[in-house]
Amino acid sequence: MEPTVNRVWPRVFQRLYRTSALPRRTHSGCAERADVPASAKPALLVSRLYQPSNLRDAGPDSRLQGELTCKSQRLMQQAGLIHPSNPGCYYYLPTIVRSMEKLVRVIDQEMQGIGGQKLDMPSLCSAHLWKTSERWDLMGKELFRLKDRHGAEYCLGPTHEEAVTTLVAHQATLSYRQLPLLLYQITRKFRDEQKPRFGLLRGREFYMKDMYSFDADEEAARRTYASVCRAYAALFARLGLRCVQVQADTGNIGGKLSHEFQLPADVGEDRLLVCGRCSFAANVETVSSGGTDCPRCGAAALAESKGIEVGHTFFLGEKYSRVFGAAFSNAQNKPAVAQMGCYGLGVTRILAAAVEVLSTEDGIRWPGLLAPYQVCVLPPKKGSKADDAAASAEELVRALGEAGPNLRGEVVLDDRTHLTIGKRLKDAGSLGYPYVVVVGRAALEDTPRFEVICQGTSETMFLSKDALLDLLGRVETV
Repeated sequence: MEPTVNRVWPRVFQRLYRTSALPRRTHSGCAERADVPASAKPALLVSRLYQPSNLRDAGPDSRLQGELTCKSQRLMQQAGLIHPSNPGCYYYLPTIVRSMEKLVRVIDQEMQGIGGQKLDMPSLCSAHLWKTSERWDLMGKELFRLKDRHGAEYCLGPTHEEAVTTLVAHQATLSYRQLPLLLYQITRKFRDEQKPRFGLLRGREFYMKDMYSFDADEEAARRTYASVCRAYAALFARLGLRCVQVQADTGNIGGKLSHEFQLPADVGEDRLLVCGRCSFAANVETVSSGGTDCPRCGAAALAESKGIEVGHTFFLGEKYSRVFGAAFSNAQNKPAVAQMGCYGLGVTRILAAAVEVLSTEDGIRWPGLLAPYQVCVLPPKKGSKADDAAASAEELVRALGEAGPNLRGEVVLDDRTHLTIGKRLKDAGSLGYPYVVVVGRAALEDTPRFEVICQGTSETMFLSKDALLDLLGRVETV
């Protein structure tokens, strides 16, 4: 018997469904999949993607919905990428999870490229560790605090200096030959923001990459610090984001040296001072000259701008390692205290900040590597004069599946052919597919052509199938 869904799908999508290699079911009901070539796998259909743009308000508490106070929050909620839960907390819906997973892969590549090793630490942190470092009181109301049934105190970790240093301290056999040691994780963090706002830019629950380095001496630790800063610069360059590295205050993390990585934006909450003549840049909190002359070159006035902090690095020295006893055996086989650094990247904040600075007022624009899907193919409206070109849409989707591994899982087909091309183009623009391919009457010509819209540049081209496959086959993915 034909699947029920076939009664409502247009004929072209019925063919896609029938010819897709579906998994055979075992007696247990589990799918038994053979090796299926990319071209034979089911097309990703827009009608099947869970990206609701019509979610109702989060409930009677109006604080949950919140004011749409910035462009990224408005666009992401309207497009069904995020939905408010508790104040400062969000549901991350499937489309943005794809983007976040891609960002995590880019971060992994850069961090592991400088020797980082990934681990995962508990979010539930003992109050004893935080009291030992004297940050239990210093952090004040920003800590989410709780007690277990035995009365023991804990906090939900906003950062993990205490935890990772204790972990390293428990290794009695750490040798100088194992240094530098760079340990990092990408996890949920928690901070009890008094006034959460700007969507994912300032929340109470968020994803962060935090790395911690252990070195044999201060000179080596400063080299590690510099290498992480270079990796951050390379990361943002790959994403096409113009980040500025600025001198910053060490705050409640502490240490001897600190830098922020700021993405210039009008909605930014940080005030930056940048010299137009030399490379000096700093958070206004660290400049004592009153913001008039550059403290480095002295020859130019400092220009003030706003920025979104997307990364922060700290040279800690022995602040935590001495307190928790994180030591190693040096070349003389004697115990020595490790020199530390810590380095954060706001994962969900980078996503929101990128949307904030790259997008138009009407549609999301992603860094190319982070787009949830690279290509959206729009077949003609059912019953229109171009309806006969629907078969060309089917053939194009199959050809794109064979164009190379970089497009595998990156092409979606907008099968909502009851809607006009114009309506689907508007939806595609709001979601930010880097490339939208319209299959229209030009696909029926003797030499078929396809309309290709490059969202990042607003450029429209009419390309042959071969030229289109060549263009999209060179798209970089991660």
